[in-house]
Amino acid sequence: MSQPTIEARLQRKFIAMSGDAVWLDALRSAVPAGWQMVETLDLESLGEFQDILLYRFIFLDLDTLTDAFDPQDAIREVRMALMLNVAIFCFGGSQDERDQARLNRADRFFEREEAAARLELFCHQYRWGE
Repeated sequence: MSQPTIEARLQRKFIAMSGDAVWLDALRSAVPAGWQMVETLDLESLGEFQDILLYRFIFLDLDTLTDAFDPQDAIREVRMALMLNVAIFCFGGSQDERDQARLNRADRFFEREEAAARLELFCHQYRWGE
């Protein structure tokens, strides 16, 4: 297993998990300078435990559900399979979806329309390493 470098640990990046291109475009336009948004519906494509740990937080669209992606599975993968404590911020979803995400140990829940404003706030809060 390769060890992340100090430079890799200081990179400001986060994961956006959604199948909604419009929502992702809105997020992309709100990403502050110096930050990188990595879009995926497959955490394994980002690497192993130590690679995913380098991301500061995850923005998860609870309304994205396809044959290949279930947001609840993504939460379970982060929390139970990888046992990571990366913040998972969920957007949208019905009350039942949010309740299930709470049981799976997602962190916070917001309306979809709040995503861009919340992104600015969370990038500010997670900016350590300046």
